Amino acid sequence: MLLDVRKLSGITDFFLIATGNSGPHIKALAEEVTRKLRKQGVRCYRKAGTPESEWMAIDYVDAVVHVFTPEARQRYGLEDLWSDAPVLAEN
Repeated sequence: MLLDVRKLSGITDFFLIATGNSGPHIKALAEEVTRKLRKQGVRCYRKAGTPESEWMAIDYVDAVVHVFTPEARQRYGLEDLWSDAPVLAEN
């Protein structure tokens, strides 16, 4: 899910929220995002979380990528927290 939070957040412009089925899947998704963006010249500002914590965030300043397990995604509820944000893409 891609949320446009430009009018709601002073931290970033977009949240990309994705789901991985396990710790290794979360790690693979995060690594693939990082690899593809690096290939396009986009560098990561910082990372947080671990596959074992069921959540990883990759901060690109203008966009933050969140990768959760289904349980952690429900627990954190970013879609609910940012429900006023326009949804630009949804799976």
